[in-house]
Amino acid sequence: MDKNRLIEEATAFVRSELENEASGHDWWHIARVTKMAKHIAEQEGADVFICEMAALLHDIADEKLNEGGEEAGLKRVKDWLEVHQADNEMINTIIEIISTMSFKGGNHPPMTTLEGKVVQDADRLDAIGAIGIARTFAYAGAHGDLIYDPAIHPREKMTKEEYRAVKTTAVNHFYEKLLKLKNLMNTDTAKEMAEARHQLMEDFLQKFYHEWEGNL
Repeated sequence: MDKNRLIEEATAFVRSELENEASGHDWWHIARVTKMAKHIAEQEGADVFICEMAALLHDIADEKLNEGGEEAGLKRVKDWLEVHQADNEMINTIIEIISTMSFKGGNHPPMTTLEGKVVQDADRLDAIGAIGIARTFAYAGAHGDLIYDPAIHPREKMTKEEYRAVKTTAVNHFYEKLLKLKNLMNTDTAKEMAEARHQLMEDFLQKFYHEWEGNL
């Protein structure tokens, strides 16, 4: 199996599938996460190839992007890997990472492998900072959520179903997920990268509330 060729084919496949996705889970999200996963893997001594493949394919399985839910999405990834002659060990490793890395209300147990931790960190880093702010409002708009409503309070504890189904606001999403991610990073590399991105979100929210009240 030619690993470089598999990376190239996975890149072409994912780009064709997600290039026009408008909810913040587009090809450019994948490209950024993959780049960060490779960097973190190199710094932390993880298997760079596995991290790159899992990062590339992770949103193909996302339940938000599959009518049949997560199970159908994972089958798409598995089928694609089998067609491209990936071995069983590789397939199982990638599927395990993809199926356990999502936030889903914060109810998942910790990742069990270094590669899983790396890819999860890379995905979470793209959910915070300037890009994270932009993606939050893109996702809210795509799903009909308000920017902000003072009468709708952030939810503290949620099941996976509540996290996905119950209406919220873009600003509430910061409290329900994004501001929690800095302390949920797995690797030292990601923890360091998360600091400035987290502070940017704190600064943004302070400015947002200032302007919301009509202050000059």
